[in-house]
Amino acid sequence: MDVTETLELIPRQWKVIQHVRAKFSCRVCETITKPPAHSHPIARGRAGPGLLAHILFSKYGLHLPLNRQSAAYVREGIDLDVSTLADWVGATAATLMPLIEAIRAHVFAAERIHANDTTVPVLAKRKTRTGRL
Repeated sequence: MDVTETLELIPRQWKVIQHVRAKFSCRVCETITKPPAHSHPIARGRAGPGLLAHILFSKYGLHLPLNRQSAAYVREGIDLDVSTLADWVGATAATLMPLIEAIRAHVFAAERIHANDTTVPVLAKRKTRTGRL
């Protein structure tokens, strides 16, 4: 049997997921109840956890600025303004703060901390500055 493999790219898909909560009423006391709302990573946010993870990974892992991410989303038919993406990044950072504090406590509990003085270019208005990691 011959097997031929082909590597293929399937374009990214966008989905709107609706969470429907049915209301129930008691026939005896006429009380109306419904199940609790679905939890979101960001309070009253419309971004799902997968989208937030993608935005953060693109920003910090791939060093892709939010304006470029926004332009890429517009090309795919999704209008996400840079200010919306920035709000989501900030809200996600606030949500992850307990995890960040736990990692910080673990690192600073060590007897020694090793560091590297790596320089990186940082975009500033009208010029590039040198940042340090």
